Amino acid sequence: MNTHPRSAPGTAPHMSPAAVPTQVYGAAGATASADAVAPALAATGLVKSYGATHALAGVDLIVPQGDSVAIMGPSGSGKSTLLHVLAGMILPDSGTVTLGVGASAGAEVTSLSAGERTRLRRESFGFVFQQGLLLPELTAEENVAVAAMLKGASRAQATARAREWLSSLGLAEHAGKRIGQLSGGQAQRVAIARAQITEPAVIFADEPTGALDSRTSAEVLHILLDTTVGRGRTLIMVTHDEKVAATCRRTVRLADGRIVADSATVPAGPAHTGGAR
Repeated sequence: MNTHPRSAPGTAPHMSPAAVPTQVYGAAGATASADAVAPALAATGLVKSYGATHALAGVDLIVPQGDSVAIMGPSGSGKSTLLHVLAGMILPDSGTVTLGVGASAGAEVTSLSAGERTRLRRESFGFVFQQGLLLPELTAEENVAVAAMLKGASRAQATARAREWLSSLGLAEHAGKRIGQLSGGQAQRVAIARAQITEPAVIFADEPTGALDSRTSAEVLHILLDTTVGRGRTLIMVTHDEKVAATCRRTVRLADGRIVADSATVPAGPAHTGGAR
């Protein structure tokens, strides 16, 4: 059985990787001149503390539409907290996050109610986590379809779309299996399909390859990049892996809740856009 992914709906044929891709994914020139590209997200003065611990200590970040950004830093640096604040999962103590793309463009995420932020995440954001966070009692197909149903699709529409996505990622024969019957790489493909089925403007990924072996990690990374920035969407990814970060157009490094390095401040050379060639 051919387990390599086919092209996702509406994309060019997919090339199966043998190693971590060296292709740089993201909006060409976006990191060289953020003002030239519409921002997907803009964060200003983000502060978040847990008791005496300052998880974020005044973070400013603009992410252009269609860009790919890797957030790196040592444990406790604030990288996951930053991702969660940008995604509206938690609120900062102070500062703002504004969404610049999608149906909710112009929304100030940090001023929304809990219910409004839930709706925003459901309609405009997609998520891929290290362990997938899939529902074990549901099949792969049901896990993907439920995201579309939550956005308003009928069960028939959601199921058809889920099958299309799973087929495009090489999982057609596994659609009826529960998550516990899948390998780690297969489960992450399901998570990617679930994140993409609603066609979100921004995808957040928290260590999406951290629990996988090197070859499976490379395959999942290719799929994630091809189905996000390869389709003009924005990817914000937390990772501890330098090779994974190198596939993104931009790398932001945190320490003690502050941005200490940002490749956006370095003149950008030529970069490819879209999927691997």
